[in-house]
Amino acid sequence: MKSENRRIVLKEDLINGFKALGVMEGQQIIVHTSLNSLGFVCGGAQIVIEALLECAGENGTIMMPTQTWKNLDPSMGVHWEEPEEWHQIIRDNWPAYDKNITPTNTMGAVAEMLRTWPNARRSDHPARSFAAVGKNAEFLTKNHDLANIFGEDSPIGKLYQLDGYVMLIGVGYDKNTSIHLADAIAKYPSKHNEFNSSAMMVNGERRWVTYETLAVDGEDFEDIGRDFEKEHEVKIVTIGKATVRFMRQRDIVDYAIKWIEKNRK
Repeated sequence: MKSENRRIVLKEDLINGFKALGVMEGQQIIVHTSLNSLGFVCGGAQIVIEALLECAGENGTIMMPTQTWKNLDPSMGVHWEEPEEWHQIIRDNWPAYDKNITPTNTMGAVAEMLRTWPNARRSDHPARSFAAVGKNAEFLTKNHDLANIFGEDSPIGKLYQLDGYVMLIGVGYDKNTSIHLADAIAKYPSKHNEFNSSAMMVNGERRWVTYETLAVDGEDFEDIGRDFEKEHEVKIVTIGKATVRFMRQRDIVDYAIKWIEKNRK
């Protein structure tokens, strides 16, 4: 491919793009990102995080999902590529979640780097953790209850309390975990709980712990996002090859609550 048909993305391009979206000092932002969507980023995940932190400033916070959903019971399909006769072996031997060590599962290179960033904080949920860097990182990530993955006192619920923002870098609304908060709040007939299990450390010992939580999925999140953009302003810019969206979290959550209650059976 000829070089004139390609574009190199520098940190200044990211900063200029984020500022064009309306990112300002002191904002609390959850970011979902696909590094590959940007094209060639000179410096990779590191400069994406640096640009975000510089734009948010010392009073801002950057949060990302650092989920480890492979640490769920194999019967849920998370180990679909492995034979069923291995399921009990996995239950007995999967490493206990350690927020300082356990890598993310398919959360992307940027989220994987953020969890190890200096002064980063990561929540204790063994399958659905979040990591954050900045002024409110401790507040956002502490006391992430097993039974409350995405509810009102979860990291995304606390971001709602802080009147935070959502940024989607090269990904769609199906990756927008804030809509799960709407799912947790909304009332609809098919809403139900399920039992999850994960490997955890309990009193210094590895245990396979079962807990009850809301059954969630994102099958209609793209539909919610499409309809949301018909009624609400969403700032959109192109950085490199990626489409980047920026919105107030309360706007998308409040809209999604009404949408879910109207459309889900």
